[in-house]
Amino acid sequence: MLDKMSARATRSKLAHLMAHIMFSPPYIPPAQAAQSLRTHGYAVLQPEDFAQWMGLSVNDLQAMDADWQGLPPDAFLKDGGRYRRRRHSCFVSDGDHVQQVPHRAHWQPVEYNALHGGMQRMFDPMLDATTHSPAWLEMINALGQLADQVFCADDLHERWFVEAHQFRIDTTDGIGRPTPEGAHRDGVDLVAVLLVNRKGVKGGETRVFEATGPNGQRFTLTEPWSIMLLDDARMIHETTPIQPAEPGGVRDTLVLTYRRGNFQGADLQEAAS
Repeated sequence: MLDKMSARATRSKLAHLMAHIMFSPPYIPPAQAAQSLRTHGYAVLQPEDFAQWMGLSVNDLQAMDADWQGLPPDAFLKDGGRYRRRRHSCFVSDGDHVQQVPHRAHWQPVEYNALHGGMQRMFDPMLDATTHSPAWLEMINALGQLADQVFCADDLHERWFVEAHQFRIDTTDGIGRPTPEGAHRDGVDLVAVLLVNRKGVKGGETRVFEATGPNGQRFTLTEPWSIMLLDDARMIHETTPIQPAEPGGVRDTLVLTYRRGNFQGADLQEAAS
């Protein structure tokens, strides 16, 4: 009996230990990003490499950090939570030029977002201080050029419909859920998830795995302006809940999605207008 109790206690301690282990991101050089996306369906870049790849510095990116202060509450959360704040804007990029389009609602079909799919969610737009900054425009175009390399035939270019989401997940009520919809795809071509800030929290592990295969990765983004890139058709992703490690803990992210053809729900909004 004592041996069984000791074995159970050991397993419990191991499970507790594993729950608190943070796996490092599988960083690769930017020159390998397109090939990694084509081969594995994902790529992760560290901040310095990401910035240099765009001809910027990390300081250029961090100059946008202040715009995550004062984000409006997400009024559409269906789980009853108060932990998410956000802004949302839309752009079109051809890899050389960025055009911000008139403000529009964010819409996803139910098959991609079981919690909030089918809803026309109109969030406050991003601030001009962010969307007019040279670093922002360079980033939107650079990721569009990367999407061309991954999804287009040689020397061809796509017109990318880009949705940008600023998120702040806080721990005021104890737990904040970065992905309340659970493991999901977004219904686009390329997804970019950038960690902007992480302060006073534990948890927030990123998990990516093949939609139709056995392979996956788990890691925790901790460096501001590190970036995870996903081929959305091939990969499912989620981030585990965060809890406070100290009062006022927050996790700030920027999510950019690139889609060919048009924005999701564009036909519905045109029909309603």
